[in-house]
Amino acid sequence: MISITVAALVFGVVFLAELPDKTALAGLVLGARYRASYVFTGVAAAFLLHVVLAVAAGSVLTLLPQRIVYALTGVLFLGGAAMMLWQKGGDEEGVEKPEGQTFWRVAGTGFTLILVAEFGDLTQIMTANLAARYDAPLSVGLGAVLALWAVAGLGIAGGKALMNRVPLRLITQVAALLMSVLGVWSLWEAVAG
Repeated sequence: MISITVAALVFGVVFLAELPDKTALAGLVLGARYRASYVFTGVAAAFLLHVVLAVAAGSVLTLLPQRIVYALTGVLFLGGAAMMLWQKGGDEEGVEKPEGQTFWRVAGTGFTLILVAEFGDLTQIMTANLAARYDAPLSVGLGAVLALWAVAGLGIAGGKALMNRVPLRLITQVAALLMSVLGVWSLWEAVAG
C-alpha cells in the first residue's frame, strides 16, 4: 500500500536536495548535446536503479568507500568532456539525429554517467534513511524516483532550450569545461577524502 503523504514528503525533500546537485547540470549538458528522449530514458533507468538499491539497502550505503566513487566519477566526467571536444561538431540540424547517436549509445551514456556519479550520493543515502524511518518502501521509492526524474527532466529541458538560443559549438565547449571542472573536483574529493 502506498502512502501519498510519505511519497509527497519524500518527493519534496529529495527534489530540493537534488536540484542544486550535479544531476541537473549533467542533464543540462547531455540534453543540450543529444536527443532528449534518449537521454531521459538512460537517466531515468539509472535513477530507478539507485532508488531500488537505496530502499533495499537502507542505511548500509553510507558505509561505501566514497574515494572510489569520487575517483570513478571524476574519470567519467573527464572522459565525457574529452569525448565532447573531440567529437565531430555538426550543425544545429544534426543534433537530433547525428551519426552515431543511436538510442542505445545515448541512453547508455546517460545511464552510466548518472549511475556512477550518483552512487552513494546524498539523495541516495537520504532515500535509504527515509525508507528505514518510515518503513514504507514503496511510498519512499515512488516519491524519490519521481523527484529525481523531475530534476533530470528539468535539466534536460533546460539543455534543449539553451540549444535553441546558443550555437552548438559554444554549448559543447562550455559543457566540456563544466564536465572537466566536475571531473577535477571529484578527483580532488577522492584524494582529499
